[in-house]
Amino acid sequence: QVQLVESGGGLVQPGGSLRLSCTASGFTLDYYVIGWFRQAPGKEREGVSCDSKSDHSTYYADSVQGRFTISRDKAKNTVYLQMNSLKPEDTAVYYCAAADPRGTTDQQMCTMGTPNDYWGQGTQVTVSS
Repeated sequence: QVQLVESGGGLVQPGGSLRLSCTASGFTLDYYVIGWFRQAPGKEREGVSCDSKSDHSTYYADSVQGRFTISRDKAKNTVYLQMNSLKPEDTAVYYCAAADPRGTTDQQMCTMGTPNDYWGQGTQVTVSS
């Protein structure tokens, strides 16, 4: 079964940290451009961070630059989003996605809404005191 499964969301206080995980099954994630997206109620989906291993390039939205870090674990077929110094405005459902590198770059994936091959089901992150 081909799928992406996210985990690691939850409730955290402002200034706290969370690490989201996204594990792939049925395909090798390392080949793909990977991305984390988020959508808050009443807002459009936003590309948070995207990474292209083939281009050796990583994109971060201005709103998370310096606070969030995207990474991969090839052996675990998993990508992570380390989120530090969380703010209430980071509250959203977070999704991971994978796209064929022949059709997109990290920046295109995050900013232009290029079609993705795979999507996860989402995990809720709530930042509140």
